[in-house]
Amino acid sequence: MLWNKFNKIGFDKQRKQKVKGFLFIIPSLIGTIIFILLPLLDVLRRSFLGAVNGRLAGFNNYFVIFKNEAYKLAIINTLKFTVISIPILLILSLMIAVILVNQDSYGHILKSTFLLPMAVPVASVVLIWKILFYKSGLVNSIFIYFGADKVDFMNTEYAFTILVISYIWKNIGYDILLWTAGLSGIPISYYEAAKVDGATKLQCFIKITIPNLVPTMYMVSVLSVLNSLKVFREAYLISGNYPHKSIYMIQHLMNNWFRDLAIDKMSAAAVINTLAIFLCMFVFKKLQGKYNATY
Repeated sequence: MLWNKFNKIGFDKQRKQKVKGFLFIIPSLIGTIIFILLPLLDVLRRSFLGAVNGRLAGFNNYFVIFKNEAYKLAIINTLKFTVISIPILLILSLMIAVILVNQDSYGHILKSTFLLPMAVPVASVVLIWKILFYKSGLVNSIFIYFGADKVDFMNTEYAFTILVISYIWKNIGYDILLWTAGLSGIPISYYEAAKVDGATKLQCFIKITIPNLVPTMYMVSVLSVLNSLKVFREAYLISGNYPHKSIYMIQHLMNNWFRDLAIDKMSAAAVINTLAIFLCMFVFKKLQGKYNATY
């Protein structure tokens, strides 16, 4: 009888804690429903309607955008940018984070240095790139000084490389911070036991660091992909609505369709983009689960 009372008291405490937790998330949940879920459902509805007459168009809007050459170019450039910049950013930020964690004296100062680009407004970043890479910029002045020809960086294929560098420079500090948090959560006793067994630093990194960083890797990868979809700001401020074709991203296309009030095409493209992001997150989650199951 007494045991049943203790179980009941424990159950009541757990239920109260769950209720309290739910009450805390209600304001955020309401905001998410009003400002994200309901607009997303409305976009889904509009993707099957005509922009002018509001009549049911079925999948015609989707067929139209897939035949649109500008949409194809924007999708290819966006995928190319993500595939190239994300691995570079993840690997480079992880390497720097590992080095900073082992720095006792200047680690905090170096972390702050890498975080500085996050505090710089996008407009200021764009101004820096203009000063450096415009046709009459600093880099071309150096080329002329050494007898080389000017290069119009922002109106040639070099624009894509500059955009990748800008994205990595802007976001590397944030990723370093996340990797550092993950590295700090790995018990030092793991490394000490491995060293006693004669493991090298490389073996410790592969067998201890990487497996324990898998949850952090998932979070960093997802956030990096989401941040890569915001690179439009830099490209837009540098080159306007119609930049060089190598940096014509999906955001440029959406911005131009918004200006033309092509709600039907915008809605269909937004639904496809949302599905692509969810698919990407699903794949990352599956890879994380598979890796955890393996180890």
